[in-house]
Amino acid sequence: MKNIITQFSRLFVGVLFIISGLIKLNDPVGFSYKLAEYFSEPVFNMPFLEPLALGLAIFLVILEVVLGIALLVGYKSKTTIWFLLLLIVFFTFLTFYSAYFDVVKDCGCFGDALHLTPWQSFTKDVVLLFFILILFINKKLVKPLFSNNITNGLTIISVALCAFMAYWVLNHNPIKDFRPFKVGNNIEKGMEVPEGAPKSVVEMIFIYKVNGVEKEFSEKDLMKIPEGATFVDRKDKVITEGYVPPIHDFTMVKDDSDYKAEFLKEPKLVIFVTYDLNLSAPEGMKKLEKVNQEAKAKGYKVIAMTASGPDEIAKAKKRYGLNVDFYFCDATALKTIERANPSIVVLHNGTIVQKVHYNDVDDLKLSDVAYSL
Repeated sequence: MKNIITQFSRLFVGVLFIISGLIKLNDPVGFSYKLAEYFSEPVFNMPFLEPLALGLAIFLVILEVVLGIALLVGYKSKTTIWFLLLLIVFFTFLTFYSAYFDVVKDCGCFGDALHLTPWQSFTKDVVLLFFILILFINKKLVKPLFSNNITNGLTIISVALCAFMAYWVLNHNPIKDFRPFKVGNNIEKGMEVPEGAPKSVVEMIFIYKVNGVEKEFSEKDLMKIPEGATFVDRKDKVITEGYVPPIHDFTMVKDDSDYKAEFLKEPKLVIFVTYDLNLSAPEGMKKLEKVNQEAKAKGYKVIAMTASGPDEIAKAKKRYGLNVDFYFCDATALKTIERANPSIVVLHNGTIVQKVHYNDVDDLKLSDVAYSL
């Protein structure tokens, strides 16, 4: 009976680690954004680690996949189980912290393929911890499935394949796109809120300085604010989260006007997406003006979207000779649209018909893509 439970735990943990790791390995940049969120000031206040987020993301997801495979084939089982235990303890701490302090809304355990609430993520890690502890207690029962040469070979091959996959998706696009801005999706439909959808319950909190100390008061406590108190700020506290459409915070703002309603009706629209012009890849930016000229010659309207300010926009246009108008959109929304900085997105009446990494500019099909739907 002990052996059956141990082997089930081995299969369950190994398969789940492989699936979870491969989903994140498909989009390591997206996972790095999640790590950067953990490193940010409101969470662990370790901003010095933010520049290392992508490297850490790649290392962790490759480790996750390889440990899952190593467990299944029985490669150095004692060492593998020790690593699994340390990793799941670390992840359990992160998800508990996120859930208890309500600081990170989605741990990114399964990337954009499956969104879990913080408490769901914590529960998942507790379950995994339970099965890994079974493996830890019964390490002697986790034996190799094959000879040493085959076991070692399979593990080495898994490392090599994971490294190649990471290299490929970093220099192109994710192999499978799980985001709301994937090809075929209509942006306007993604922003719609269904009739009867639950609405958020929000409580207004007023902050006043009382005798030099800032204190919070709810709406029902406003009559209790002492005389002489000075108003400082007001914030909204979400009591119950309502329905949030897959696409939100999407804007195309220029000169205080939002042009998304107009642009999402364009039959032939090319968008250069660069969430931060200070971080955009020069080799990619240099390719945009050529695409701009080719697209305009074929009847496309061409714009650029960024979260950078006017000064950065002016510098980029001068440096790269860009003859396009830039429109503002929240950086998080732009990072969700595409991972490459910059990247190129083609729309037909608000529907995404093509997205390319700046390394794949030659794959653009501007002559007929607008009529493919």
